[in-house]
Amino acid sequence: MGNNQRHLLLIVTIALGVLLNPLNSSMIAVALSRIQQDFQLSFSDASWLISTYYLASAVGQPVMGKLSDIFGRKRLFLLGLTMVAVASILAPLSPGFGWLIGFRIIQSLGSSTLFPAGMGIVRQVITHKQAKALGVLSVFSSVSAAFGPSIGGFLIQFGDWPAIFFINFPFIILSFVLSIKVLPKDPPPNRKDFHLDYVGILLFTGMIMSWLLFFMSFEETVSWWKLLLSLVVSFLFYHYEVRQKDPFIDVLGLKKNINVTFVYIQFILVNILFYSLFFGVPTYLQTNLKLDAKNTGIMMLSIAGFGMIIAPIAGKWIDQSGSKPILFVGSISLIIGTLMILTIQDESSLGWIFFALSFLGVSNGFNNLGMQTALYDFVTPEETSAASGLFMTSRYIGTILSSSLLGILFGKNVTTENFHIIGVIGSIIGVCILLLTIRLPNRKRVRGKIGEH
Repeated sequence: MGNNQRHLLLIVTIALGVLLNPLNSSMIAVALSRIQQDFQLSFSDASWLISTYYLASAVGQPVMGKLSDIFGRKRLFLLGLTMVAVASILAPLSPGFGWLIGFRIIQSLGSSTLFPAGMGIVRQVITHKQAKALGVLSVFSSVSAAFGPSIGGFLIQFGDWPAIFFINFPFIILSFVLSIKVLPKDPPPNRKDFHLDYVGILLFTGMIMSWLLFFMSFEETVSWWKLLLSLVVSFLFYHYEVRQKDPFIDVLGLKKNINVTFVYIQFILVNILFYSLFFGVPTYLQTNLKLDAKNTGIMMLSIAGFGMIIAPIAGKWIDQSGSKPILFVGSISLIIGTLMILTIQDESSLGWIFFALSFLGVSNGFNNLGMQTALYDFVTPEETSAASGLFMTSRYIGTILSSSLLGILFGKNVTTENFHIIGVIGSIIGVCILLLTIRLPNRKRVRGKIGEH
Protein backbone atom coordinates (compact mmCIF):
# COMPACT_ATOMS: atom_id res chain seq x y z
CA MET A 1 0.00 0.00 0.00
CA GLY A 2 1.42 3.40 -1.04
CA ASN A 3 1.80 6.43 1.22
CA ASN A 4 -1.20 8.20 -0.30
CA GLN A 5 -3.48 5.21 0.30
CA ARG A 6 -2.24 4.80 3.88
CA HIS A 7 -2.80 8.49 4.57
CA LEU A 8 -6.29 8.34 3.06
CA LEU A 9 -7.17 5.34 5.24
CA LEU A 10 -5.77 7.17 8.29
CA ILE A 11 -7.92 10.24 7.55
CA VAL A 12 -11.06 8.09 7.09
CA THR A 13 -10.34 6.24 10.37
CA ILE A 14 -10.01 9.48 12.34
CA ALA A 15 -12.90 11.20 10.51
CA LEU A 16 -15.30 8.40 11.50
CA GLY A 17 -14.47 9.15 15.16
CA VAL A 18 -14.26 12.94 14.90
CA LEU A 19 -17.79 13.27 13.47
CA LEU A 20 -19.34 11.65 16.58
CA ASN A 21 -19.19 14.75 18.82
CA PRO A 22 -20.86 17.23 16.42
CA LEU A 23 -23.33 14.60 15.19
CA ASN A 24 -24.53 13.74 18.70
CA SER A 25 -24.58 17.37 19.78
CA SER A 26 -26.92 18.35 16.92
CA MET A 27 -29.18 15.27 16.53
CA ILE A 28 -30.59 15.99 19.99
CA ALA A 29 -32.27 19.11 18.55
CA VAL A 30 -35.14 17.12 17.04
CA ALA A 31 -35.24 14.60 19.89
CA LEU A 32 -35.89 17.10 22.70
CA SER A 33 -39.63 17.23 22.09
CA ARG A 34 -39.98 13.42 22.37
CA ILE A 35 -37.67 13.24 25.40
CA GLN A 36 -39.78 15.95 27.08
CA GLN A 37 -42.90 13.84 26.58
CA ASP A 38 -41.31 10.57 27.73
CA PHE A 39 -39.80 12.01 30.92
CA GLN A 40 -42.59 14.61 31.46
CA LEU A 41 -40.23 17.60 31.46
CA SER A 42 -40.45 21.30 30.74
CA PHE A 43 -38.23 22.60 27.93
CA SER A 44 -35.88 24.25 30.45
CA ASP A 45 -35.40 20.87 32.17
CA ALA A 46 -34.78 19.09 28.87
CA SER A 47 -32.30 21.80 27.80
CA TRP A 48 -29.86 20.47 30.43
CA LEU A 49 -29.14 17.71 27.89
CA ILE A 50 -27.70 20.45 25.66
CA SER A 51 -25.86 22.55 28.23
CA THR A 52 -24.23 19.66 30.13
CA TYR A 53 -23.06 18.05 26.86
CA TYR A 54 -21.34 21.26 25.77
CA LEU A 55 -19.97 22.00 29.23
CA ALA A 56 -18.33 18.55 29.25
CA SER A 57 -16.99 19.22 25.74
CA ALA A 58 -15.64 22.66 26.68
CA VAL A 59 -13.66 21.16 29.57
CA GLY A 60 -13.01 17.78 27.96
CA GLN A 61 -11.36 18.80 24.67
CA PRO A 62 -8.32 20.65 26.10
CA VAL A 63 -7.94 18.16 28.99
CA MET A 64 -8.15 15.09 26.73
CA GLY A 65 -5.77 16.74 24.25
CA LYS A 66 -3.20 17.11 27.02
CA LEU A 67 -3.72 13.50 28.16
CA SER A 68 -3.35 12.18 24.60
CA ASP A 69 -0.01 13.98 24.23
CA ILE A 70 1.25 12.36 27.44
CA PHE A 71 -0.31 8.87 27.48
CA GLY A 72 -0.55 8.21 23.74
CA ARG A 73 -2.91 9.41 21.05
CA LYS A 74 -3.90 5.96 19.80
CA ARG A 75 -4.67 4.80 23.36
CA LEU A 76 -6.85 7.85 24.02
CA PHE A 77 -8.57 7.58 20.62
CA LEU A 78 -9.57 3.96 21.34
CA LEU A 79 -10.61 4.91 24.89
CA GLY A 80 -12.80 7.72 23.49
CA LEU A 81 -14.54 5.35 21.06
CA THR A 82 -15.16 2.88 23.91
CA MET A 83 -16.69 5.60 26.12
CA VAL A 84 -19.05 6.70 23.31
CA ALA A 85 -20.06 3.04 22.72
CA VAL A 86 -20.80 2.41 26.41
CA ALA A 87 -22.82 5.64 26.70
CA SER A 88 -24.75 4.89 23.48
CA ILE A 89 -25.73 1.45 24.81
CA LEU A 90 -26.82 2.70 28.24
CA ALA A 91 -28.52 6.02 27.34
CA PRO A 92 -31.64 4.43 25.73
CA LEU A 93 -32.01 2.26 28.87
CA SER A 94 -31.99 5.28 31.24
CA PRO A 95 -34.44 4.72 34.12
CA GLY A 96 -34.69 8.47 34.70
CA PHE A 97 -33.73 11.82 33.17
CA GLY A 98 -30.73 12.25 35.53
CA TRP A 99 -29.30 8.97 34.24
CA LEU A 100 -29.74 10.16 30.64
CA ILE A 101 -27.81 13.37 31.42
CA GLY A 102 -25.04 11.28 33.03
CA PHE A 103 -24.69 9.00 30.00
CA ARG A 104 -24.68 12.03 27.67
CA ILE A 105 -21.80 13.52 29.70
CA ILE A 106 -19.83 10.25 29.31
CA GLN A 107 -20.62 10.34 25.58
CA SER A 108 -19.44 13.96 25.39
CA LEU A 109 -16.15 13.28 27.22
CA GLY A 110 -15.48 10.24 25.02
CA SER A 111 -16.19 12.06 21.76
CA SER A 112 -14.20 15.08 22.99
CA THR A 113 -11.15 12.80 23.20
CA LEU A 114 -11.36 11.91 19.51
CA PHE A 115 -10.83 15.38 18.01
CA PRO A 116 -7.55 16.40 19.75
CA ALA A 117 -6.10 12.87 19.65
CA GLY A 118 -7.04 12.48 15.98
CA MET A 119 -5.68 15.88 14.97
CA GLY A 120 -2.43 15.11 16.83
CA ILE A 121 -2.03 11.84 14.89
CA VAL A 122 -2.62 13.59 11.56
CA ARG A 123 -0.01 16.25 12.35
CA GLN A 124 2.42 13.53 13.45
CA VAL A 125 1.99 11.20 10.43
CA ILE A 126 1.02 13.42 7.49
CA THR A 127 3.73 16.02 6.88
CA HIS A 128 3.03 16.65 3.18
CA LYS A 129 -0.22 18.52 2.37
CA GLN A 130 -1.12 18.50 6.07
CA ALA A 131 -3.50 21.47 5.76
CA LYS A 132 -5.53 19.59 3.15
CA ALA A 133 -5.85 16.58 5.49
CA LEU A 134 -6.93 18.77 8.42
CA GLY A 135 -9.40 20.51 6.11
CA VAL A 136 -11.01 17.16 5.18
CA LEU A 137 -11.48 16.37 8.89
CA SER A 138 -13.04 19.82 9.43
CA VAL A 139 -15.51 19.12 6.61
CA PHE A 140 -16.50 15.78 8.23
CA SER A 141 -17.02 17.61 11.52
CA SER A 142 -19.06 20.50 10.10
CA VAL A 143 -21.16 18.29 7.78
CA SER A 144 -22.13 15.93 10.60
CA ALA A 145 -23.14 18.89 12.81
CA ALA A 146 -25.09 20.61 10.03
CA PHE A 147 -27.03 17.53 8.97
CA GLY A 148 -27.50 16.13 12.50
CA PRO A 149 -31.09 17.44 12.91
CA SER A 150 -32.10 16.09 9.49
CA ILE A 151 -30.55 12.67 10.18
CA GLY A 152 -32.06 12.69 13.68
CA GLY A 153 -35.48 13.55 12.29
CA PHE A 154 -35.56 10.49 10.01
CA LEU A 155 -34.21 8.20 12.77
CA ILE A 156 -36.79 9.37 15.33
CA GLN A 157 -39.60 8.86 12.82
CA PHE A 158 -38.80 5.14 12.67
CA GLY A 159 -37.15 4.36 16.03
CA ASP A 160 -38.07 7.18 18.46
CA TRP A 161 -35.35 9.08 20.35
CA PRO A 162 -33.20 6.00 21.30
CA ALA A 163 -32.39 5.66 17.58
CA ILE A 164 -30.10 8.72 17.75
CA PHE A 165 -27.81 6.73 20.07
CA PHE A 166 -27.89 3.47 18.07
CA ILE A 167 -26.79 5.23 14.85
CA ASN A 168 -23.34 5.74 16.46
CA PHE A 169 -22.40 2.04 16.30
CA PRO A 170 -21.54 1.69 12.59
CA PHE A 171 -19.12 4.64 12.94
CA ILE A 172 -17.70 3.41 16.26
CA ILE A 173 -17.13 -0.20 15.13
CA LEU A 174 -15.56 0.74 11.79
CA SER A 175 -13.35 3.41 13.35
CA PHE A 176 -12.29 1.06 16.19
CA VAL A 177 -11.31 -1.81 13.86
CA LEU A 178 -9.44 0.53 11.51
CA SER A 179 -7.74 2.32 14.45
CA ILE A 180 -6.16 -0.92 15.69
CA LYS A 181 -4.73 -1.62 12.22
CA VAL A 182 -4.04 1.86 10.83
CA LEU A 183 -3.07 4.24 13.66
CA PRO A 184 0.64 4.34 14.54
CA LYS A 185 1.78 2.62 17.72
CA ASP A 186 2.14 4.90 20.74
CA PRO A 187 5.50 5.39 22.50
CA PRO A 188 5.64 4.59 26.25
CA PRO A 189 3.68 7.18 28.33
CA ASN A 190 5.77 10.22 29.29
CA ARG A 191 4.50 10.79 32.83
CA LYS A 192 7.30 13.27 33.61
CA ASP A 193 5.48 15.89 31.52
CA PHE A 194 2.15 15.12 33.17
CA HIS A 195 0.68 18.32 34.55
CA LEU A 196 -2.94 19.37 34.64
CA ASP A 197 -4.26 22.58 36.13
CA TYR A 198 -6.87 20.72 38.21
CA VAL A 199 -7.89 23.78 40.23
CA GLY A 200 -8.20 25.88 37.06
CA ILE A 201 -10.39 23.21 35.45
CA LEU A 202 -12.65 23.05 38.53
CA LEU A 203 -12.91 26.85 38.76
CA PHE A 204 -13.63 27.14 35.01
CA THR A 205 -16.37 24.48 35.29
CA GLY A 206 -17.80 26.19 38.38
CA MET A 207 -17.74 29.57 36.65
CA ILE A 208 -19.66 28.32 33.58
CA MET A 209 -22.15 26.39 35.76
CA SER A 210 -22.79 29.36 38.08
CA TRP A 211 -23.44 31.74 35.16
CA LEU A 212 -25.69 29.13 33.53
CA LEU A 213 -27.74 28.79 36.74
CA PHE A 214 -27.93 32.56 37.06
CA PHE A 215 -29.28 33.01 33.51
CA MET A 216 -31.69 30.11 33.96
CA SER A 217 -33.10 31.86 37.04
CA PHE A 218 -34.55 34.54 34.70
CA GLU A 219 -37.37 32.09 33.94
CA GLU A 220 -38.85 32.85 37.37
CA THR A 221 -37.07 35.90 38.80
CA VAL A 222 -33.54 37.30 38.93
CA SER A 223 -31.50 35.40 41.53
CA TRP A 224 -29.10 37.96 43.00
CA TRP A 225 -27.21 35.43 45.11
CA LYS A 226 -26.48 33.40 41.96
CA LEU A 227 -25.16 36.56 40.31
CA LEU A 228 -22.91 37.19 43.32
CA LEU A 229 -21.72 33.57 43.25
CA SER A 230 -20.95 33.85 39.52
CA LEU A 231 -18.92 37.03 40.03
CA VAL A 232 -16.98 35.54 42.95
CA VAL A 233 -16.13 32.32 41.08
CA SER A 234 -15.13 34.33 37.98
CA PHE A 235 -12.87 36.54 40.14
CA LEU A 236 -11.25 33.47 41.75
CA PHE A 237 -10.76 31.79 38.37
CA TYR A 238 -9.05 34.86 36.89
CA HIS A 239 -6.74 35.49 39.83
CA TYR A 240 -5.77 31.83 40.10
CA GLU A 241 -5.02 31.43 36.38
CA VAL A 242 -2.81 34.57 36.09
CA ARG A 243 -0.46 33.04 38.66
CA GLN A 244 -0.10 29.67 36.93
CA LYS A 245 2.88 28.69 34.79
CA ASP A 246 0.80 26.32 32.66
CA PRO A 247 -2.82 27.53 33.09
CA PHE A 248 -5.94 25.81 31.79
CA ILE A 249 -6.95 29.13 30.16
CA ASP A 250 -4.17 31.63 29.37
CA VAL A 251 -5.98 34.76 30.57
CA LEU A 252 -2.80 36.87 30.42
CA GLY A 253 -2.36 35.95 26.77
CA LEU A 254 -5.95 37.10 26.11
CA LYS A 255 -5.18 40.45 27.78
CA LYS A 256 -2.08 40.96 25.64
CA ASN A 257 -3.66 40.02 22.29
CA ILE A 258 -6.91 42.00 22.42
CA ASN A 259 -7.82 41.22 18.79
CA VAL A 260 -7.90 37.50 19.57
CA THR A 261 -10.05 38.20 22.64
CA PHE A 262 -12.56 40.09 20.47
CA VAL A 263 -12.60 37.21 17.96
CA TYR A 264 -13.52 34.83 20.81
CA ILE A 265 -16.25 37.21 22.05
CA GLN A 266 -17.64 37.55 18.52
CA PHE A 267 -17.62 33.76 18.06
CA ILE A 268 -19.44 33.30 21.39
CA LEU A 269 -22.15 35.71 20.17
CA VAL A 270 -22.40 33.94 16.80
CA ASN A 271 -22.94 30.62 18.55
CA ILE A 272 -25.42 31.97 21.12
CA LEU A 273 -27.58 33.10 18.22
CA PHE A 274 -27.01 30.16 15.89
CA TYR A 275 -27.64 27.43 18.46
CA SER A 276 -30.64 29.25 19.96
CA LEU A 277 -32.21 28.82 16.53
CA PHE A 278 -30.61 25.45 15.82
CA PHE A 279 -32.33 23.98 18.90
CA GLY A 280 -35.26 26.40 19.09
CA VAL A 281 -36.59 26.00 15.53
CA PRO A 282 -37.17 22.20 15.72
CA THR A 283 -38.92 22.61 19.09
CA TYR A 284 -41.16 25.35 17.67
CA LEU A 285 -41.97 23.38 14.50
CA GLN A 286 -42.86 20.21 16.42
CA THR A 287 -44.78 21.90 19.24
CA ASN A 288 -46.64 24.70 17.45
CA LEU A 289 -46.89 23.55 13.85
CA LYS A 290 -47.23 19.87 14.87
CA LEU A 291 -44.64 18.71 12.32
CA ASP A 292 -43.32 15.20 12.82
CA ALA A 293 -39.61 14.58 13.35
CA LYS A 294 -38.99 13.62 9.70
CA ASN A 295 -40.51 16.82 8.25
CA THR A 296 -38.79 18.89 10.93
CA GLY A 297 -35.48 17.37 9.80
CA ILE A 298 -36.29 18.31 6.20
CA MET A 299 -37.03 21.92 7.25
CA MET A 300 -33.69 22.08 9.08
CA LEU A 301 -31.96 21.40 5.75
CA SER A 302 -32.64 25.09 5.02
CA ILE A 303 -29.93 25.93 7.57
CA ALA A 304 -27.61 22.96 6.92
CA GLY A 305 -27.88 22.89 3.12
CA PHE A 306 -27.28 26.58 2.48
CA GLY A 307 -24.41 26.57 4.97
CA MET A 308 -22.69 23.81 2.96
CA ILE A 309 -23.31 25.57 -0.37
CA ILE A 310 -21.84 28.84 0.92
CA ALA A 311 -18.73 27.32 2.60
CA PRO A 312 -16.64 26.74 -0.60
CA ILE A 313 -17.65 30.17 -1.96
CA ALA A 314 -16.57 31.72 1.34
CA GLY A 315 -13.24 29.87 1.18
CA LYS A 316 -12.35 31.27 -2.25
CA TRP A 317 -13.42 34.78 -1.24
CA ILE A 318 -11.27 34.65 1.91
CA ASP A 319 -8.22 33.62 -0.16
CA GLN A 320 -8.70 36.75 -2.28
CA SER A 321 -9.85 39.38 0.22
CA GLY A 322 -9.37 38.08 3.77
CA SER A 323 -11.91 37.42 6.50
CA LYS A 324 -13.41 40.87 7.03
CA PRO A 325 -15.60 41.13 3.87
CA ILE A 326 -16.93 37.59 4.47
CA LEU A 327 -17.79 38.38 8.09
CA PHE A 328 -19.47 41.64 7.03
CA VAL A 329 -21.79 39.77 4.62
CA GLY A 330 -22.30 37.05 7.25
CA SER A 331 -23.35 39.66 9.84
CA ILE A 332 -25.80 41.36 7.45
CA SER A 333 -27.39 38.03 6.44
CA LEU A 334 -27.60 37.11 10.14
CA ILE A 335 -29.55 40.30 10.91
CA ILE A 336 -31.85 39.73 7.91
CA GLY A 337 -32.38 36.09 8.96
CA THR A 338 -33.33 36.97 12.53
CA LEU A 339 -35.73 39.68 11.30
CA MET A 340 -37.28 37.14 8.92
CA ILE A 341 -38.19 35.04 11.98
CA LEU A 342 -40.66 37.78 12.92
CA THR A 343 -42.60 36.98 9.71
CA ILE A 344 -43.15 33.33 10.72
CA GLN A 345 -46.63 32.63 12.10
CA ASP A 346 -48.52 29.48 13.02
CA GLU A 347 -50.34 29.65 9.67
CA SER A 348 -47.18 30.31 7.60
CA SER A 349 -46.54 27.89 4.75
CA LEU A 350 -43.62 25.47 5.04
CA GLY A 351 -42.15 27.02 1.87
CA TRP A 352 -42.03 30.46 3.48
CA ILE A 353 -40.51 29.11 6.70
CA PHE A 354 -37.86 27.27 4.65
CA PHE A 355 -37.07 30.50 2.75
CA ALA A 356 -36.86 32.57 5.97
CA LEU A 357 -34.52 30.07 7.65
CA SER A 358 -32.26 29.87 4.57
CA PHE A 359 -30.79 33.29 5.45
CA LEU A 360 -29.49 31.77 8.68
CA GLY A 361 -27.87 28.97 6.66
CA VAL A 362 -26.15 31.55 4.45
CA SER A 363 -24.88 33.48 7.48
CA ASN A 364 -23.61 30.27 9.09
CA GLY A 365 -21.59 29.39 5.98
CA PHE A 366 -19.90 32.80 6.00
CA ASN A 367 -19.44 33.24 9.75
CA ASN A 368 -17.99 29.84 10.66
CA LEU A 369 -15.16 29.90 8.14
CA GLY A 370 -14.69 33.67 8.43
CA MET A 371 -14.25 33.55 12.22
CA GLN A 372 -11.74 30.71 12.03
CA THR A 373 -9.54 32.43 9.44
CA ALA A 374 -9.83 35.76 11.31
CA LEU A 375 -8.40 34.05 14.38
CA TYR A 376 -5.34 32.84 12.47
CA ASP A 377 -4.73 36.40 11.22
CA PHE A 378 -4.01 37.43 14.81
CA VAL A 379 -1.84 34.55 16.06
CA THR A 380 1.62 33.25 15.17
CA PRO A 381 2.01 29.68 13.83
CA GLU A 382 3.42 28.62 17.22
CA GLU A 383 0.23 29.80 18.95
CA THR A 384 -2.14 28.03 16.54
CA SER A 385 -2.86 24.90 18.63
CA ALA A 386 -3.61 26.76 21.86
CA ALA A 387 -5.66 29.39 20.00
CA SER A 388 -7.69 26.68 18.21
CA GLY A 389 -8.47 25.00 21.53
CA LEU A 390 -9.82 28.25 23.00
CA PHE A 391 -11.74 28.86 19.78
CA MET A 392 -13.59 25.56 20.31
CA THR A 393 -14.15 26.45 23.98
CA SER A 394 -15.72 29.74 22.81
CA ARG A 395 -18.12 27.78 20.62
CA TYR A 396 -19.17 25.61 23.54
CA ILE A 397 -19.65 28.63 25.83
CA GLY A 398 -21.92 30.21 23.21
CA THR A 399 -23.89 26.99 22.91
CA ILE A 400 -24.26 26.64 26.68
CA LEU A 401 -25.58 30.22 26.90
CA SER A 402 -28.00 29.52 24.03
CA SER A 403 -29.56 26.72 26.09
CA SER A 404 -30.15 29.19 28.96
CA LEU A 405 -31.82 31.64 26.56
CA LEU A 406 -34.09 28.90 25.24
CA GLY A 407 -34.80 27.73 28.78
CA ILE A 408 -35.97 31.24 29.72
CA LEU A 409 -38.16 31.73 26.63
CA PHE A 410 -39.45 28.18 26.07
CA GLY A 411 -39.33 27.09 29.73
CA LYS A 412 -43.04 26.63 30.25
CA ASN A 413 -44.68 27.21 26.88
CA VAL A 414 -43.35 27.15 23.33
CA THR A 415 -45.29 30.00 21.70
CA THR A 416 -44.99 32.01 18.50
CA GLU A 417 -44.62 35.16 20.63
CA ASN A 418 -41.60 33.72 22.44
CA PHE A 419 -40.18 32.48 19.14
CA HIS A 420 -40.41 36.06 17.86
CA ILE A 421 -38.59 37.29 20.99
CA ILE A 422 -35.68 35.05 19.94
CA GLY A 423 -35.77 36.90 16.60
CA VAL A 424 -35.66 40.31 18.33
CA ILE A 425 -32.82 39.29 20.68
CA GLY A 426 -31.06 37.68 17.71
CA SER A 427 -31.26 40.94 15.72
CA ILE A 428 -29.65 42.84 18.61
CA ILE A 429 -26.89 40.20 18.86
CA GLY A 430 -26.50 40.42 15.06
CA VAL A 431 -25.90 44.19 15.28
CA CYS A 432 -23.25 43.59 17.98
CA ILE A 433 -21.57 41.02 15.70
CA LEU A 434 -21.64 43.54 12.84
CA LEU A 435 -19.98 46.22 15.03
CA LEU A 436 -17.27 43.76 16.10
CA THR A 437 -16.70 42.89 12.44
CA ILE A 438 -16.31 46.57 11.53
CA ARG A 439 -13.62 47.03 14.23
CA LEU A 440 -11.55 44.11 12.87
CA PRO A 441 -8.23 45.35 11.43
CA ASN A 442 -7.61 44.58 7.77
CA ARG A 443 -5.63 41.44 6.96
CA LYS A 444 -2.58 43.16 5.43
CA ARG A 445 -2.13 45.45 8.41
CA VAL A 446 -2.53 42.57 10.88
CA ARG A 447 -0.05 40.30 9.16
CA GLY A 448 2.47 43.11 8.98
CA LYS A 449 2.26 43.56 12.75
CA ILE A 450 2.57 39.82 13.42
CA GLY A 451 5.61 39.72 11.17
CA GLU A 452 7.21 42.48 13.23
CA HIS A 453 6.93 40.32 16.35
